[in-house]
Amino acid sequence: MSYFVYMLISKVNDKLITYVGYTKNIKKRLLLHNNSLGAKFTRGRKWKLIYRKRYSNKSLAMKGEYSLKKDKKKRNHIKLRYISKK
Repeated sequence: MSYFVYMLISKVNDKLITYVGYTKNIKKRLLLHNNSLGAKFTRGRKWKLIYRKRYSNKSLAMKGEYSLKKDKKKRNHIKLRYISKK
């Protein structure tokens, strides 16, 4: 079964914020976040998927999520790539 690490972006007070998580089903998870049923941090905001990476199992996905959450440089790179495509 595949798992995904994903990054979401939202605009709050003219500032872009990101959220990183992992899931089996990205579409369902994004829907939950956008309906305030996801993680507490994501409630009340509208989110857009800007990054995803597939992993072959949950353990690898959890390690990938942890790594991305801690790597501010990579998160900024993904965010800047998203902004430049707009």
